[in-house]
Amino acid sequence: MSGLLASIPSPSRGSVSLGPLDIRAYGVAIALGVLVAVWITSRRWRRAIADRDDAYRARANDLVGTIAIWAVPAGLIGARLYHVITDFDRYQDNLGDALKIWQGGLGIWGGISVGVLVAVWMLRRGGHSTGAMLDALAPALAVAQAIGRLGNWFNQELYGRPTDLPWGLEIDQAHRVAGYGLEETFHPTFAYEALWNLCLAAALVWVVPKVLPHLRTGYLFAVYVLGYTAGRLWIELLRIDTANELWGVRINVWTSIVVGLAALIAVLVGLRRGPDSAQQADQGLAGGGLFVEGAERRSGE
Repeated sequence: MSGLLASIPSPSRGSVSLGPLDIRAYGVAIALGVLVAVWITSRRWRRAIADRDDAYRARANDLVGTIAIWAVPAGLIGARLYHVITDFDRYQDNLGDALKIWQGGLGIWGGISVGVLVAVWMLRRGGHSTGAMLDALAPALAVAQAIGRLGNWFNQELYGRPTDLPWGLEIDQAHRVAGYGLEETFHPTFAYEALWNLCLAAALVWVVPKVLPHLRTGYLFAVYVLGYTAGRLWIELLRIDTANELWGVRINVWTSIVVGLAALIAVLVGLRRGPDSAQQADQGLAGGGLFVEGAERRSGE
């Protein structure tokens, strides 16, 4: 295998200049992830409300796009705030750098928390099903995160410990973490997370409805959080970039543990108090595919 793939090269540039415009690959990856997430969620949401009356469908058909207009900017602000707060040492001498989002630095914990809070507020304000929307959103978020991680590749950031594995990542000297100037290749931890998230999205759509058929509507989102934190935990332990620590452990490791345990409790509650699978089928989200709307729904098992 090593004869076929000796290492993964990093892009020589993280941006493309078009006249006076400097288009950052990191920003393109984030934007593409958002667009794909909105598209997937819209398809799943429309399938979820397919059995509602015509008047409601007319009112709620484009709900995802309406929510995204507010939730996406709020999520970006939350993601940047989380990053700046947890890595404040990098910005305390030059607070203006905290605004340079195009250089990287988005904390997924803050982004999802703030974005989802805004979405939930809008859903409740409009009298819509929060649970059905969260179920529609869960796999879409995982796919969006996978796409967004490509931006880290272009920025040559968020890589892990040195490795001689065939898929080791080449990092230019200018982007090396201090003390790692002699090593040749590193774990591409951003790629590990991207692949993990794609597998998670597939599991949320095709595996979880079969393994947990009695999961209450809305708690698929808790399964997503549990799955994401499980992956983030082991991936975070591979990373070598500078990060603030608590009791000698990276803050994001602690966050993964705490949020993961909370998600596990939520999943257990959703199973213990959940309705039968027939009620979930009525919500239109029990299986049926990630993209295709109007697929045949399960009856109760």
